[in-house]
Order: sequence, then C-alpha cells, then structure tokens
Amino acid sequence: MEKKKYCDLSDELQQRIMDDRKCGYENPYRTSDEDAIRRKQDWDKHKLLRPAYVRDIEKIMHTPYYNRYADKTQVFSFYKNDDITRRALHVQLVSRIARNIGGLLGLNLDLIEAIALGHDIGHTPFGHAGERYLSECLQEHAGQFFNHNVHSVRVLDVILNRNISLQTLDGILCHNGEFAMQEYRPVPLEDFSSFTKKYETCYFDETAIGRLVPYTLEACVVRVCDMIAYLGKDRQDAKRANLISSDSIFDEQAFGKSNPEIINNLIVNIVENSYGKDCIVMDDEYYRAIKATKKENYEKIYFNEAVERTYKESVQPMFHTMYDKLLIDAKAQDENSILYKHHVEFVKENTATYGYETYLETTTPEQLVVDYMASMTDDYFVDLYGYLFPKSSHKIQYVSYFE
Repeated sequence: MEKKKYCDLSDELQQRIMDDRKCGYENPYRTSDEDAIRRKQDWDKHKLLRPAYVRDIEKIMHTPYYNRYADKTQVFSFYKNDDITRRALHVQLVSRIARNIGGLLGLNLDLIEAIALGHDIGHTPFGHAGERYLSECLQEHAGQFFNHNVHSVRVLDVILNRNISLQTLDGILCHNGEFAMQEYRPVPLEDFSSFTKKYETCYFDETAIGRLVPYTLEACVVRVCDMIAYLGKDRQDAKRANLISSDSIFDEQAFGKSNPEIINNLIVNIVENSYGKDCIVMDDEYYRAIKATKKENYEKIYFNEAVERTYKESVQPMFHTMYDKLLIDAKAQDENSILYKHHVEFVKENTATYGYETYLETTTPEQLVVDYMASMTDDYFVDLYGYLFPKSSHKIQYVSYFE
C-alpha cells in the first residue's frame, strides 16, 4: 500500500507562532467584532455575551433554510446513500478547515464560521447542474443570471432580512471556490451601497462573479477552503458511488491525491506562506497542483457521461417545466397556488420582524419563482414535480444502497 505523506509546519514557523502568542501578538489584519457593519446598525450590537459574528452564526443556523442543507446535493445526486456528502457536511468541512487556518494566522474565527456556514444557503437542489438550469430559466424569462453565491446573500439579506453584517455577506458573495487563485488579497469595501452594486452586477454581467474578491482576510480564507474541502472529498464520494475504482487513477500531485493528504498539506502550505501577511498565499508548486487536481476531477468525475446524460434528459426539462408552471401562478398572484402556500406564506412566517412587505413589493414574478425553486431540497423538488405533473415521463431514478 502506498504510504501517504503528511507535511507539518516548519520548526521555525511553529516557534515563531508560539513566541508571538506568548507576547500577546495580535494579527493587525484581523477583522474586529467592533467593526461589524449592519443595515440596521443600532440592532444586534456586539456584546460579551453574543459577539458580533457569533450573532451572524446563530442567525444563519436558525434560519429554516439551514435545515435544508441536509438534503441538497453536493456533487452526486442520484444515490440513496447517506455516506455520500450533502451540503450540510460540506459547509461544516469548509468551516473546520478554514478555522484551522484562521486560528494559526490569528484571524477572527467567528467571522470565518459565519461565512462558511452561510456560503451555500442559497444553493439549488441538484448541485451545480440545478444552478445552471435555474439560471437558464431566469435568463429566458428575465434576462438575468442565477449564481448560488449571489442567491445566498439574497436569502439572508433580502428574503429573510436577518440583518447579517456586511463582512459576513461579502464573504458569502465572494466565496466561489470554482475560481482558483494563488494569492487572495482583500479589496476594500466602503459600505452597503458599494456592496449592493457589487452584488447586483452579478445578475446582469455573466462574468462578474469571476471578478469578485472579498474585503476581509477571513473571507479569503473561506474562499480557498471551499475548494480544499471538495477537491479530495469528491474523490471519496466518487469511489463510494462506484464512478471510480480508487485514487490510483489520479496523478500524484505536490500535496498528494487523497482527501486527508490534500487537506493537511494545503493547510500547511497556506499557513507557511501567509503568516504575518495581509493576504492568503500558496506557493507556485501547490497552485499548479490545485489546478491539475481540479482538471482531473472534471475529466474523471464531474463530466461522467452517464451522470451528465441523466441530468440533461431528466433534471433539465423538469426545471424548465416547473419554472413555467410556477411563473403562471406568480403572475396571476394566485394565493391558493403551491407557490403562495409553500413559499410566500413560509417566508412570511420565518422572516425577521421587518421587511416582509418590502420583499413582496420589490420581487418580480420571475424572481419569486427562482426564490422558491432555489430553496428546495432534492426530495422536495422531486415530490413537487410529481405532484404538479403526475403523468410526466420525466422521473429521477435513484441508485439504491444495494446496487
């Protein structure tokens, strides 16, 4: 059996960190709780009992949509297998890895956790395929683009009005782990007005999400950890789903090719190259390895022909058919429809103490349908489709535990 290789922090850096801690060193680039900015600044003030970003964590965890992480696809949709990762586990893994790095760098761990736990709360059912298909619907009917990171902000800031801090919302908006960078350097952001422009541009400019950069170092850590959390984990899941036989099909990279190697060694490399700096950095060799690993995952896992065919033949037409049906009800403002009873009323019951009327007044029928469909879990989507279209030929065939 091939021996796995695990790096450790250099003796020099370990001694430096321990000496800094003894001297009471504080990272000058750490985001302070006292600096948290909110739309309602006189609400949710930082206190010893509930620090600013602890409030954000708890607001996110107590939203009803947080529960739905448990049945939202991460990568593999068509399996009745609880050992395959769902988004509930993914966001926890991102949080854990990011806090490991953030703790060593002396950053604000509460802010890191808030961003990590909220970063996918606006994700669609059926993973990135569902995201693509919902974006197709929104483009067709409203000329806008749907991106899960943008919608995660909308869920917390617009739909549920949770008064989340600007620092947390910006980290969620800019988290997209699909865009690998060697250096993550924060870009200043003045206020909510600037943030709103940054956020709204993503609906009309397809390339805008590729230019998003966070404005806190904590958010930069979460962004790179979103990628670290899935690179090797998706390989584990692919093996459990019998799409690949073993890690042996992958090339050996600088940080290894198994999930534990990738996580451990990337944490070490990032801390070694980032400690005491105003940015998050990895070295040239590891950056090349990340790009090569992502490329292999796409070629050998994500673009699996059988899986892609199932998505295109079943899930894609189901998304479009459901969207069209719900849009009719939205335009008619039919209060007896599924859309109103199961989304509008749900939002009314679960929104904060202000903003529900504004949500309805400012939301177009097209966006109302998007809000509802994006909120669904995989099973919710399948059940609703069967309820709306009982005679449809489109069905989802799941692979059981015993196949």
